[in-house]
Amino acid sequence: GNFHSTKIMLATRLTQKLGLAHPIVSAPMALAGGGKLAAAVSEAGGLGMIGGGYCDKAWVAEQLDIAEAEQRHNEQGALNVGCGFITWALAKTPGLLADVLERQPRAVMLSFGDPAPFAQQIADAGVPLICQVQTFENAKRAVEVGANVVVAQGAEAGGHGEGRATMTLVPEVADWLASHAPETLLLAAGGIGDGRGVAAALMLGADGVLIGSRFWATTEALVHPKMLEDATKATGDDTIRTSVADVARKLDWPERYTCRVLKNQFMDKWHSDIPGLVANADGEAAKWTAAWADGDTTIASPVVGEAAGLIKDVQPAGQVLRTLVEETEHLLSGGWMAS
Repeated sequence: GNFHSTKIMLATRLTQKLGLAHPIVSAPMALAGGGKLAAAVSEAGGLGMIGGGYCDKAWVAEQLDIAEAEQRHNEQGALNVGCGFITWALAKTPGLLADVLERQPRAVMLSFGDPAPFAQQIADAGVPLICQVQTFENAKRAVEVGANVVVAQGAEAGGHGEGRATMTLVPEVADWLASHAPETLLLAAGGIGDGRGVAAALMLGADGVLIGSRFWATTEALVHPKMLEDATKATGDDTIRTSVADVARKLDWPERYTCRVLKNQFMDKWHSDIPGLVANADGEAAKWTAAWADGDTTIASPVVGEAAGLIKDVQPAGQVLRTLVEETEHLLSGGWMAS
């Protein structure tokens, strides 16, 4: 099998290749996933990723500094965290990738756009490339450009994504990788909120998991308390895939991607009237920005996935990771038969 279970760690090909104690990576969530969260996840034995997102150079540099200051296991000044980018935004931000690679992050993740223009630069820096994909075709493309790790992301995920479900996309990609690119590692993403999801992902053929929402609901995440409160009370039914948040923020997202958020009055008003929202974009964008800062969740939606229904509290990220590992370990060592 591709994992064996011990009391100390969950060992998989991912933990071996990336030098981790546990095969759990925190998603590089734009705006929410800063240096503090990433450092906490890495300190606890996973791989923490800073959400470089829309590629604000100053913000990314600041968060990398924070991560570096937080980390205790600092080998030769090497960064203990990775950094992720929205690929189409990175293409509009010359110089940022070079700046980040110079700091030798644990990995760079690209998602939402063709990774080809950046793959060689990342490889030349000796940094592992993680490519997140939402379709089987794009998984093949990621391997073609030299991804070391492919993330198969299902539509259950919070934030941006597409239409395939985690349950089927992961094993389909796993089978293709096994026969065409056996050295390439696979992470499952989308809807994984507890140890059951981690264990299931390993059973589906993944080498580990990428988790967003559960790490979003932590004390280290850069999220307004009101948004956290709403998400911990929500069920998975309360989320929706929509373009409203992007249009309201005047973000230039390619049409194929939608963003899963919690439903609210603003979503109810505009979800079926995108042309109306476009026509009123200036005023609505100002409203959204103000609401985001104030934590007014009737307008600005918390960006969280269907796993919201599994999240009942906000905890420190290290505790979240330890609980995930304990639950997974219990299940994989026969606990599933007793439950």
